[in-house]
Amino acid sequence: MAKKPAEKVEYTYEGTNRGGTKVKGTIYALTDTLAKSGLRKQGINPLRVRKKPQPLFGGGKKITPSDIAIFARQMATMMQAGVPLVQSFEIIGQGHENQNMQKMILGIKTEVEGGVPLGEALSKQPLYFDPLFVNLVTAGEASGSLETMLDKLATYQEKTEALKSKVKKALFYPIAVLVIAFVVTVILLVFVVPKFEELFDSFGADLPALTQFVIDLSEFMQAWWWVIAGTIGGVIYTFLRILKTSKKLQEIVDRTALKAPVIGDITTKSAIARFARTLETMSAAGVPLVEAMESVAGATGNIVYYNASLKIRDEVSQGTQLQTSMRSTGLFPNMAIQMVSIGEEAGSLDNMLAKVADFYETEVDNAVDALTSLLEPIIMAVLGVLVGGLIIAMYLPIFKLGSVV
Repeated sequence: MAKKPAEKVEYTYEGTNRGGTKVKGTIYALTDTLAKSGLRKQGINPLRVRKKPQPLFGGGKKITPSDIAIFARQMATMMQAGVPLVQSFEIIGQGHENQNMQKMILGIKTEVEGGVPLGEALSKQPLYFDPLFVNLVTAGEASGSLETMLDKLATYQEKTEALKSKVKKALFYPIAVLVIAFVVTVILLVFVVPKFEELFDSFGADLPALTQFVIDLSEFMQAWWWVIAGTIGGVIYTFLRILKTSKKLQEIVDRTALKAPVIGDITTKSAIARFARTLETMSAAGVPLVEAMESVAGATGNIVYYNASLKIRDEVSQGTQLQTSMRSTGLFPNMAIQMVSIGEEAGSLDNMLAKVADFYETEVDNAVDALTSLLEPIIMAVLGVLVGGLIIAMYLPIFKLGSVV
């Protein structure tokens, strides 16, 4: 079994530069001796070097894809402004509020200062920089167009995150409202209905069927709420756990998502938009089509389109045209295929793919807005039936008693 390589540690230092001016900052190294050696290579005479103390309750927020998108844009802006690469990392890293992000950026800066190519330094952080990001940066370094490549990556990351946000919005809104409705109903059954039950016991008369049903349901919830909560929590946890490890279940879920009413349309258009946007970015960067399809497959966000992308890759590698391979999958609409066909014939595939991506991103945006408008009255009706039904059930005996009097 291979021994796990030692992880670099962040050190703070104080020293003087070649001009005798006092300087201080941070550096990543395996030991304090190597940290001092690294500082001397930078022309700094280290006076004090010590390991940076860690926060008591963890090291900051989790690094998100949005953080990476912002980082890519900051790097592109710095490079376009003529700021040297290492200095760009220093400025962005020191100014970042997220300590984990700051640690990662400054760690990459140390790697680059030591002569490691940027693409290789990024590849050592696979959780945050996927093969697409690394490959494009490596291509940019090799061709001397790193500044342009970082700009393309920043645009790609921003558009991808915007698309993900729209899809999450479409899914989150109805789920959040239904969860709130369920919680409110449980609170009414467990805490409010028992108060009315005590009042009804003093009437000494038979209760209406609806009222009796709500009271029975309340008694069941009070007695077995922990079983219900545990069962729901256990089912959700088990499902998510299996979903992470079972490709069969992932495929079932993803296929169901594509065919589901309303949501299926959004999921399909989102996958096509990601496919086109990723392939456009790779094509514009000069990455060969067969090589690009590997990254495209991982970016679609749906296992059905993932498998289709790999099938397209295999067919294209055997000489089949891209538009022919896309048509054979049966997953792409005619408009997208025709646009790709025009791009292949005119030698402007990246431009046509950009238009396809723009079109379907707009379609997703419109579909999400339409879904929200459609769900609002439905959700209000559901809430009205749940809460209103409970209120009516509780007041029916009082109305009945009033009519008798």
